[in-house]
Amino acid sequence: MDFLVSVIMAFFNKASSSNNENNRHAKRAWKRKQSIFSFSKIMLALTIAFLFIPLLVIICYSFNDSKGSEFTKFSFVWYEQLFFRSNALWLSLLYSAIVAVASAIIATVLGSLAAIGNKWYKFTGKQYITTISFLPMVLPEVIMGVSLLIFLSGLGMNMGLATIIIAHTTFCLPFVYLMVSARIDEFDYAIIEASHDLGATESQTLTKVIIPALMPGIISGFMMSITLSIEDFVITSLVNGNVVTLPIYVLNQTRHGVSPVINAFSFILIMGICLLAYLLRKSLKGFAASH
Repeated sequence: MDFLVSVIMAFFNKASSSNNENNRHAKRAWKRKQSIFSFSKIMLALTIAFLFIPLLVIICYSFNDSKGSEFTKFSFVWYEQLFFRSNALWLSLLYSAIVAVASAIIATVLGSLAAIGNKWYKFTGKQYITTISFLPMVLPEVIMGVSLLIFLSGLGMNMGLATIIIAHTTFCLPFVYLMVSARIDEFDYAIIEASHDLGATESQTLTKVIIPALMPGIISGFMMSITLSIEDFVITSLVNGNVVTLPIYVLNQTRHGVSPVINAFSFILIMGICLLAYLLRKSLKGFAASH
């Protein structure tokens, strides 16, 4: 009987490996049949051009000696003005950084714990809470900003840095919740059972097992929150008071045309984001390999 089972299993393994090999050959043959110019490749090239050509134009004009649209000669004059005579710009960046980091930390903690609690515990109104949590993602920013303005004013809060952080936490939280929930859906529940069998308490299981396993989703939610916070303008302009964040400053400077200093700052920002993305990609790969 064991011999018969072994023969059957060997047959199915051979058939499976044969199918996999056939699939690989078919994939190679399909790739060879693809033409150099196809509809998908043309659309990909057009999309990349649409996204990156404006960035290249900004970078080129940041080295232009004049303020006009005509390129006169190569110069670093706008970078000099950016680093030595643009204190208001750097102050707005500081405000944006403070708001982004603070709101991202709060949203990541609350969103991660909410996703864990909503996925693993049963309670009344669970489905309603799940539905309501996605409302800030689908509501127009104007409605979101006006509602937050009315709510915070009703609490008697003065518009400023604190109200911006509260507002940014509100619309960043659903994104963290969504990313951590997606990570939980791929989670192996046997790990939790094993930790309980080994005598771990609920808090130990959470801090030593669940959170490390969900860390890629948590980090992704944190970085998404920072990105959303830095680029937000509509909601921030309604609850900012006298605090000028980076998007508000840039809009104020571009009302009468794009300043070359903004072009230079955009290039510095692009390079910084690319470097950060590269370092995070390397660190996340190392983290995933170690776990």
